[in-house]
Amino acid sequence: MIRVLIYLVIILAGACLSPLFAGKTGYVYIAFLDWQLETNLLFAVMALIIFFALLQLLEWLLVTVLNLVLSSRYLPRRWRRNAARKYTLTGALALAEEDWPAAEKAMQKGAEAGELPALNYLAAARAAQRQFKNEERDDYLNKAAQLPLATQAVTTTRVRYYMQQGELEKAREQLDKLQPSSKSKAPVLQLALELYQSQLDWQALKLLLPALRKKQILDNEEYELLNQRVNNALLAQAALRSEQELEKCWHWLSRQERSQQANMAQYALGLASFNRRDEALKLLNKALKKEPCASVLEVLPKVFEAQDSETLKLLKNLEPKLENHADYQHCMAQIHELCREFSLARAAWERLCHLLPRKEYWLALARLQEQLADHQGAFNSYKQAAKSD
Repeated sequence: MIRVLIYLVIILAGACLSPLFAGKTGYVYIAFLDWQLETNLLFAVMALIIFFALLQLLEWLLVTVLNLVLSSRYLPRRWRRNAARKYTLTGALALAEEDWPAAEKAMQKGAEAGELPALNYLAAARAAQRQFKNEERDDYLNKAAQLPLATQAVTTTRVRYYMQQGELEKAREQLDKLQPSSKSKAPVLQLALELYQSQLDWQALKLLLPALRKKQILDNEEYELLNQRVNNALLAQAALRSEQELEKCWHWLSRQERSQQANMAQYALGLASFNRRDEALKLLNKALKKEPCASVLEVLPKVFEAQDSETLKLLKNLEPKLENHADYQHCMAQIHELCREFSLARAAWERLCHLLPRKEYWLALARLQEQLADHQGAFNSYKQAAKSD
């Protein structure tokens, strides 16, 4: 375009200056080897303009012909690409409608010449998974894994699909390839959280907790509940293995975690199982001097013996504060039975059934009433237990 404008300017300039040179034609002489040319200046200028115009026309013709040749050569590829886009759109709409067979078929066809075949293969794998076509699903994922930048997405997808099918070992094998850590993406950490909990792998979950907190996968309340659950499970597992493992696990906890009553209760239960009841009772008494949690009250009857008068005194001192506390009444009912204080135990069971009328509590009260020859009361308690089904 610029070249044409330059030519136009030259022509206009020549038209404007031509009257000045009227009658002054000038003289041009060109000699090359045996070839000679003689003409006037005006004719030479016009000949040059016509030559450049013809040259421009020839250039345009050559460019047009080349474009036609090249476009016709790559035309089939363009057709395939347009068809792939159409199939991909059809597959996406089928996925939205949850028409899994149509989605799988369309996405498979769209991947052959598509611009982003990895997305097509992953979508086809999802449709195959919904149809329980495991072989086809794995084939699509294998093809997607061979494409650039798709390896991690394919591995994450495999973990999710194996978990959905309950194949936890295969899912764990794939998850270990991702090496979940604080550097991992949130979906990987979420999958690791679900899988570790399904496998009851509390050790791995304990190591994952800092990453979950850093990435804010869990809010503060959920994190604290999970951390407490993991610590209790680790202590319980360690107690089943050996006394050394129990001590190792206990000292692995932070000072703050060792001061939490739920962990103290679980540790005390482990100590009692290794004939270290005095140490266990000392820990539980320490918790009783504060306001005890449900875990302490649940574990205490499993460690308590009738001669533990100091513990019994601490429990009785808590009665004004915890009289309407179901966990406390449940603990006291069992403690009184261990001390053979059956009248007090019956009163505790009755109060517990009033606070929390569960079948097992009514049955415990009925058995105690039978032991005390209160047959009418036992009959009523069994009746209440039947109603609690």
